[in-house]
Amino acid sequence: MADLGFLGGLIEAMQTHSPLLGRLWLQIMLVFRIVILGTVATDLFEDEQEQFECNTAQPGCKQVCYDQAFPISQYRFWVFHIVLISTPAMLFLMYAIHRRTKTKAQQQGASSGDVRGPGASSGDVRGPGASSGDVRGSRLSLGKRGVNTQEDLKELRLYTLNVGFRFLAEVAFLVGQWALYGFGVAAQYPCSRFPCPYTVDCFTSRPMEKTVFLVFYFAVGLLSPSSAWPSSSTSTSSGCA
Repeated sequence: MADLGFLGGLIEAMQTHSPLLGRLWLQIMLVFRIVILGTVATDLFEDEQEQFECNTAQPGCKQVCYDQAFPISQYRFWVFHIVLISTPAMLFLMYAIHRRTKTKAQQQGASSGDVRGPGASSGDVRGPGASSGDVRGSRLSLGKRGVNTQEDLKELRLYTLNVGFRFLAEVAFLVGQWALYGFGVAAQYPCSRFPCPYTVDCFTSRPMEKTVFLVFYFAVGLLSPSSAWPSSSTSTSSGCA
């Protein structure tokens, strides 16, 4: 429960610094991937190797046939997927929070300083000292606006880079999932690898249930990049505006 609370805090903070479509991607990550993978898939795939049976007692045959049928465990493949696409988002979140904290501290420091400028005395309200202080204050304000504009552009570029990497990673993992597993889990796998004495038949546990989950995760994978890439164009247009 503590891990879920920490994860919820990160997701809430990321939603604060993301546009609408970026928040949609976060909801997809939270509900359709992390929660379901941590609850349903854990029970479904935890015994996949133990329940993988072959009609032979030859030592080592079951292990090599399982490696042939599943070069990478589906569950570990999806966990690695989530870690890879979440890392850039977490790094951007750390930068955004640090920048906003720094900006807020600078604003509080400026508001607590002498607004009238160093040339004005405690009794002077007008005069040359006050006018020069106003000029210095206006110049300082313009300088801060320029710095903030540069920081906004930098944050926009980092966010666009983050979304672009996320989009490419989503597409790469979709292609990888299709190449490794296709769109279904077969109930029976013929295997003739050494040290099997002949072509043996191996059987997986709950193939239909795993097929449904495989198709579901693939559908979520199709939805995720379609929501990730427009969020970049949305943030770019808002930043240019």
